[in-house]
Amino acid sequence: MSTTGPVYAIPLYRRLIRGIMRPLFRAIYHLLSRVRIQGKENIPTKGPYLVASNHISLFEPPLILAFWPKALEAVGAVEIWERPGQNILVRLYGGIPVHRGEYDRRIVEKMIGVLASGYPLLIAPEGGRTHTIGMRRANPGAAYLVDQTHVPVVPVGIQGTTDDFLKKALRWKRPTIEMHIGVPFTLPPVAGRGESRRFARQQNADKIMQHIAELLPPDYHGIYAREMIHAEPPAPDSQAFDLHPPDDAQA
Repeated sequence: MSTTGPVYAIPLYRRLIRGIMRPLFRAIYHLLSRVRIQGKENIPTKGPYLVASNHISLFEPPLILAFWPKALEAVGAVEIWERPGQNILVRLYGGIPVHRGEYDRRIVEKMIGVLASGYPLLIAPEGGRTHTIGMRRANPGAAYLVDQTHVPVVPVGIQGTTDDFLKKALRWKRPTIEMHIGVPFTLPPVAGRGESRRFARQQNADKIMQHIAELLPPDYHGIYAREMIHAEPPAPDSQAFDLHPPDDAQA
């Protein structure tokens, strides 16, 4: 696996479209809800980094993409590119579609290429929507990207984006959404081969989630609740993203 990846460039037309979509979505979120953002000062002003957030529903990614100071590249489930309505938006904004539970070398190299080319990348380490506020076990994909590119991680904790958010918003209840941005951190290098390497990478993925948990109230912690941090978490969801190669010895 290359640690540089292919050169990644953002077409001018996509930059222009994002310049329209991002303020439009900011206006929509402000209209439908009360948006509170803390920690913008923690966002790096230059260089590539990985933005990692919890993922309850379909409302977190557009929230982060709209309110982040600069346009982010983003990873999403390939199904989004097929859903009516959502597919138009995601094709306009652009993103990297990932098949759940499958390793695709080309897609992984594209993500590495984003970071190696100097762009920040948004990913949900849980690999998909939880549909509940409690976080579930992270898959090692995000940690694998960091291991290959050595970029810092910016943790983001989102509150208020439950599946019923839109229903509440359309009833003019204007629910509160909070985005908490944490201090960037680095992960320790992954050593060893085979199973020991996979275990170390999973530990790093768990570290990412623990940083996210620190930004959220206890009822959002799920498997990363303080009393469970040192317990053996359940196996990762087989339907979530699994970005590392099947044979880790080649990494």
